[in-house]
Amino acid sequence: MIKASMSAVPDLIVSFLILAALLAAPTALMAKARQKPWPLRTGLAAYLAGIVAVTLLPGSAGLEPGQCDTGIPADVLTSASSLLNIALFAPGACLAVLLFRRPVTVAAAFGCLSGTVELIQSAGHLGRACSLTDVAANAIGAVLGSVVGAIWLYQRQQLPRRLARDLLWGVSLAAVTIVAGAEIFHSRIDSVDVVAMDDQRHNLAESAVEADEWMTTAAKGIYGDDLQVRGTATKKYGDRLKVTMETNRGTISGWWPEKSLESAWSSNTRGDEGSLSQAQVAAAADEFAHKWFPEDVAGSKQRSRAIGDGATRAYVVAYRRYAHGVLLPMRLDLTVTTAGRVIGFTARTVKDPELPSVTIDEAKARHLAQAETGLPTDSTLLLAQRIKGNWRPVWLVGSGKQDIAIDAATGERIGDEG
Repeated sequence: MIKASMSAVPDLIVSFLILAALLAAPTALMAKARQKPWPLRTGLAAYLAGIVAVTLLPGSAGLEPGQCDTGIPADVLTSASSLLNIALFAPGACLAVLLFRRPVTVAAAFGCLSGTVELIQSAGHLGRACSLTDVAANAIGAVLGSVVGAIWLYQRQQLPRRLARDLLWGVSLAAVTIVAGAEIFHSRIDSVDVVAMDDQRHNLAESAVEADEWMTTAAKGIYGDDLQVRGTATKKYGDRLKVTMETNRGTISGWWPEKSLESAWSSNTRGDEGSLSQAQVAAAADEFAHKWFPEDVAGSKQRSRAIGDGATRAYVVAYRRYAHGVLLPMRLDLTVTTAGRVIGFTARTVKDPELPSVTIDEAKARHLAQAETGLPTDSTLLLAQRIKGNWRPVWLVGSGKQDIAIDAATGERIGDEG
């Protein structure tokens, strides 16, 4: 609350002087006209002008209108901001107790004033940040000021007026303020936990640094120690970070905190004029895959196929895993030259899902697809697919230009919306 005003001291002083003149001068004149002591009343009026100037002076807080910070920082009552807010309300409450001699009512009234100020900050387009921490600090300041005022009265043998009535009024005002404030905050104000947001930003920044270090290590391991990093892009997906790194040797991307590589492509994708056979290329790919993708390779089947021809041909070495004949969602494809150089890879690291038993065999799946389309079937594939959030064994049956998806556990056709 106060920090936003301290950055605009000249405007604060001018605003205070104007408000003080508008409040204190009439208060003094009215007190004199009623033959009442005017210094204390005038001082309280000037102090209230100061509270208004400090709390409602336009600023540049980060929250939008209609929002309020409900986060509780670790230094909730010991931070400089909280101590300033306590000090802001304590003297005013003390002056009010000396004037009205009703400490309980004064404490409740100043607490109500604090809540009203925060609501105005939230609802108004003032660029000020509503904060429940400020309300708590102001309320503590009001109580401390009221206690000091009550002690001063006691020492001067000026007992509070009608203590029972003061207690009743004060407790009633505090109860009404709490209930009404809670209802307004709940129905009209959006809660924003700035403390949690700050913690998330801090954790994200730390994670981004750690992810960048991990990706740099992986890139050097794949492309060589003389690699030069040209740039890193980090994007947040829920609790995960996708890191993409550009280097002088190529690109590489992966996921943090899983430390799971997703893809990499060398800037030099031209095949090498090597002498390795297809079996030797597959062995080189296997060594690379076991080093960088041990979880994906475990239990997988390897297949390779040539791309291109001649001396610069390369091979795509694919790894797939099956469970009871069902192709699982894990994927790993390496592109390797005849010199054993991995020029690129794409990986999909997914934990093997638990699937219901397959009850529909290939022949039954073909029959169901043909009955559905009236066309002869020409291909089938049994794989795991996520259907409405659940993994299912699915037959993909090709029927001319139309593919039919059939649940291999129930025999039901899976629509496009699945």
